[in-house]
Amino acid sequence: MMLAYTLNSADRSLIAIIGQPMKVELGLSDTQLGLLVGTAFAALYAFSGVPVARLAERYNRVAIISTALIVWSGLTALCGVATSYLQLLALRVGVGVGEAGCTPPAHSLISDYVEPERRATALSFYSCGLSVGYILSAFVGGYVAMHYGWRRACVLIGLPGVLVALVIRRWVREPPRGNSEPALGTDAAASAAGTLHDRPMSVRGEVRELAAVARGLLARWPVANLVAGVTIATVASQGCWAFVPALFNRVFALDYATIGLVAGLAGGAAVGIGLVAGGVITDHFGARHGRWYALVPALGLAASVPLYLLAFVQAEWRLAAYLLAAAGFFQYLSFGPTFGVIQNVVGAHQRATATALIYVLLSVVGLGGGPLVTGWAIDRFAEFNFRHADVVSVSDSWRAMQDGASATDASFRTSCQGAGATATPAAQRAACAAALAVASREGILVTVLLYAWASFHYLLGAIGLDRELRRRSTRSPP
Repeated sequence: MMLAYTLNSADRSLIAIIGQPMKVELGLSDTQLGLLVGTAFAALYAFSGVPVARLAERYNRVAIISTALIVWSGLTALCGVATSYLQLLALRVGVGVGEAGCTPPAHSLISDYVEPERRATALSFYSCGLSVGYILSAFVGGYVAMHYGWRRACVLIGLPGVLVALVIRRWVREPPRGNSEPALGTDAAASAAGTLHDRPMSVRGEVRELAAVARGLLARWPVANLVAGVTIATVASQGCWAFVPALFNRVFALDYATIGLVAGLAGGAAVGIGLVAGGVITDHFGARHGRWYALVPALGLAASVPLYLLAFVQAEWRLAAYLLAAAGFFQYLSFGPTFGVIQNVVGAHQRATATALIYVLLSVVGLGGGPLVTGWAIDRFAEFNFRHADVVSVSDSWRAMQDGASATDASFRTSCQGAGATATPAAQRAACAAALAVASREGILVTVLLYAWASFHYLLGAIGLDRELRRRSTRSPP
């Protein structure tokens, strides 16, 4: 399952890695790039997850995952032959639909293999696919984009998924529902597994079940605050990391292969360690008191904020990369514990649905909004900076905003971006690059402040979480 999620993450994050050469070739703005990275992908990803999850509650989850893997991998490869922005937009929507068939059934599958007190750790290992996929996309995608072009990077990252889908279908087994619950033995679990499958599907029944799962996640104070925390953190994460590769190119003039190495180590290796550490640490302390499933994420997110802020104002790229790695480690301590709680507070036949509903929020609000809002902010800051020629740093830009400094009539969009760009003289091109470099820092700096807000919700979620987990554990799965 981690291997499937690795390819899920690699295909999802590839556009962020190769976005700069794609932007240059197609003449895109950062708003359009943000739309391509996040919003287009999330458009149907979120809502496709719910019907797929309802099927996963009844039918073979391994078959659903392997089929979805073939779909999203093939569409990622087809991005390499797209000839227009609209074609890329449509293909990214299709990739989102395919990828919706991965995590909800995978979480349900893993929860039937692993007992409740170890699920945060197990789901953290699964979630390592997020970082491993980013490393794969950054290293391979960045190298191929530099030497052979971004189109071949799409093909090379996409096609291996078809082979992996066949491997999963052949060797991963479907366990009985509720197999790992303490209240049920294997035989009883197998018997219980048939109840939902044997019940005829109806629109009214499906809506009733969705409403029941939504109430379990959003109508209880501790769980609702964890959901709010992970959603806000995802907005910050998707918005920030969607433009990290572009920032290293714009600010430090690094080539795409080096950017892939930096992004892979900072956003992949360190994040992977943080994912595993978050699950292991939380399961250890959570055995004593359930509030640690909220406190560990809260502390991790709070620690990441100053590290991110320091990283994005550095003048030297190596120090920026080290600080990014440290920030990513602390930030992703929250992921495994959050989904461990979500899987533990719903019944055995509700787990895929619970994950799918959470991913509706993470996709629509986080993935759909984060890159788009950050890209929009960068475009606005770039326009301001270009009109104020003396702006060469974030501090200069801030002083110009405070002082109401005089501005020229020049337009960044008209002069620097798109098909109508007129920035042909060297001095004009330098002014465009300088304005965009400072704006990239500013847009991302504003975005990462959201981690502090997310941390606050996790602190609120610690109140009553132990009681909620104990209350749920006394109930047998439906």
